Amino acid sequence: MRIYISADMEGITGLVDADDVQPAGRDYERGRLMMAEDVNAAVRGALAAGATDIVVNDAHGPMRNLLPEALHPAVRLVRGKPKQMGMLEGLTPAHHAMIGVGYHSRAGVLGVLSHSFMGHEIEDMWLDGRPVGEIGLAHATAAAIGVPLVALTGDDTACDEATAWDDSVTTVAVKYARDRFAARLRPVDEAREAIEKAVTTALSAHAVRAESTPPSGPRAPRELTVRWQSASVAATLQGIPGVTATDSRTVRAEGRLPSLYRLFGVWMRVAASLTNQPPYC
Repeated sequence: MRIYISADMEGITGLVDADDVQPAGRDYERGRLMMAEDVNAAVRGALAAGATDIVVNDAHGPMRNLLPEALHPAVRLVRGKPKQMGMLEGLTPAHHAMIGVGYHSRAGVLGVLSHSFMGHEIEDMWLDGRPVGEIGLAHATAAAIGVPLVALTGDDTACDEATAWDDSVTTVAVKYARDRFAARLRPVDEAREAIEKAVTTALSAHAVRAESTPPSGPRAPRELTVRWQSASVAATLQGIPGVTATDSRTVRAEGRLPSLYRLFGVWMRVAASLTNQPPYC
C-alpha cells in the first residue's frame, strides 16, 4: 500500500502563532520539530495499517521545514521549492490514499492561523461557486488524480472544514481554536497517539471500501475563482490565457483538475512577484 502525506504546519500540535511557523520566528525551530513528530505519528499509523511506501511532501511556506534526520526512517521526503504541484507535489495515481497533517482552515474562518495559501493576499476563493481553501482544493485535486484524502489533522475548524467537504474523511483535532492566534491544546502525547490510531483506522477502512468501489470516469471542468487583496495582481493575471476578471480584484478560470491546480500555482508565483505581504498580518 502506497501512502502520500501532505504536511502543512499551522495545524500542528501545540503551534498557535506566526512565530511558531515562520523561519524568522523565535519558536520556529521548536515548531519544525513538533511538525516532524506529528508526521511521524501519521507514519507509524500508516505502517500499522500495512503501508509499504510512504512519501511525505513538506507543504508549508518555504517547504524546507521538515528535517530529514528527524523523520521516521520509512519516509521518502519531498522538500524545497518551486514545485509545480505545490502542496501536492509527488502525488500520483499510484498512491492508494492521501493523509493531510497539520492543515488549517480557510481565509475568513476564525481558526488557528487561518488563511488560504498566501496570508492575507488571498481574501477568498471559490471552487464551482463554493468557498474553498487549502483543504477543499487539495481534496478535489487528489480526487481528480484518483487518490482519496482519508485522514486529516489540524485544529477543530480545519477538521470541520474537511468533513464538510467529505464526511468520510477521518479527522483528528489536535487543538481547539479560541481565536486566530490562540487555542486550547490537547496534551502532546495524547494528540500524537490520536493521530497514529486515526490513520491506522482510516487506512484500514479505506482498504475495505476500495475493494468494492468502481473506478471513476472522466472529470468535468471546474471553475476556480480567487479574490485578491491587490488589484494589481488581478490585473496582471488577466494576461494569462483563459483568465478573466469578475471585478477589479477577482479573477476566474476553468479547467480540469489537476491542471487547474497547477495553473493556480502560477497565479501565486505571479502574486508573490508583485507583492511583499507577510502572512498573518
